[in-house]
Amino acid sequence: MNADTFNPDLLEYLRRSPTPFHAVASMAQQLQAQGFTALDEGASWSVSHKDAGFITRNDSSLCAFRIGSSPISETGLRIIGAHTDSPCLKIKPRPEFCRQGILQLGVEVYGGALLAPWFDRDLSLAGRVTCKTREGKSISVLIDFEKPIATIPSLAIHLNRDIHKNRSINPQKELVPLLCDLAGETEPDFRQMLADQARQQHPDAKIEAVIDFEISCYDTQPGQQVGLNGDYLASARLDNLLSCYVGLRSLLDADCDTTVLLICNDHEEVGSVSAAGAQGPLLRSTLERLCGAGESLTRALSHSLLVSTDNAHAVHPNYDDKHDPQHRPRLNGGPVIKFNANQRYATNSVTAAIFRDLCAKAKVPVQTIAMRSDMACGSTIGPITASTVGINTIDVGAPQLGMHSPRETTGWHDPAWLYLALKAFFEAPTLPGQ
Repeated sequence: MNADTFNPDLLEYLRRSPTPFHAVASMAQQLQAQGFTALDEGASWSVSHKDAGFITRNDSSLCAFRIGSSPISETGLRIIGAHTDSPCLKIKPRPEFCRQGILQLGVEVYGGALLAPWFDRDLSLAGRVTCKTREGKSISVLIDFEKPIATIPSLAIHLNRDIHKNRSINPQKELVPLLCDLAGETEPDFRQMLADQARQQHPDAKIEAVIDFEISCYDTQPGQQVGLNGDYLASARLDNLLSCYVGLRSLLDADCDTTVLLICNDHEEVGSVSAAGAQGPLLRSTLERLCGAGESLTRALSHSLLVSTDNAHAVHPNYDDKHDPQHRPRLNGGPVIKFNANQRYATNSVTAAIFRDLCAKAKVPVQTIAMRSDMACGSTIGPITASTVGINTIDVGAPQLGMHSPRETTGWHDPAWLYLALKAFFEAPTLPGQ
């Protein structure tokens, strides 16, 4: 597998996944196409050797697995973890207001977003709407306007000559998308707009009205290969849908006899504290249903390993002093192992050695990062899942630039490098030290 073969499908997945809801729906569709059974959390399960299934929670988190032939309590599980959410602008519950004859939408910043790059982009809206049907039922469906329908214009430099001096952005006042010119007409009803879109995209649902919604803005510019020699891949939501897709492909493609599992949680960017987040019970409850509770689960976890995959900070040539001199991962340099003395990452010497050995056997280059001692690092689902479930964990990720921008950059070769490493993780008959 090389980058030119792997990346077109990755770019298509990113295009189809403007929100966590769409990302999970796309993964579910691909899993079902490969023979995985959609399971109901509220139903009784009966899984056995070679069974493959998945569950979703809140439509925004997913847990998929394939059962191996050996008892899980004896051989453990191989788990890849990632998260489905990305920093963005979310539409408020009562968003509509009019200023200077223009209809605008109030937004709330989700996660630690870089705000300046949201200006002057062609934005669309997508997400989940909960509707009432003509039969009086309540259903939830996904919608995507797909075309550019909003924008947030910058203030001209002539009207703010000091814009380059200690600029701060007030999201309440400045990050307010323009939707349309009212031109003296009655102010449109936003819920009615959503209902019209839902009816268009789900004509068989018999939607009467939208009761509530979870809608986000996204940049409509598609991801693509960039650079004079095509060295880079630029797209929205690389953090962390790149990891979700790589984990999915690893699960689908791995030829293995060990029980393997992919967990993609929502809400990592805001702390993971939710029923669908890494601090919630989704993974543990799934493991209990596969392994049994109590001693059986404890024995299984003692033989298990979680590879938490979340993109890493590549060294930026314009700001190389922001990295520790001995820890400067570069684009197209392969997966990055993340270390942090204060357990912001869950990597230890044992799990790092296992991953290095896997990369060596797969002929994948591997890099290392630790933050400058005077700077804090980000967070991942790694330590949260390790402490919640009690599983040996390593934090790794593809290197990238522009993290938390509406358009991020990774190396053209890095997604395929990560895929080869994670596929090798699933396929290895045994793991060193286990």
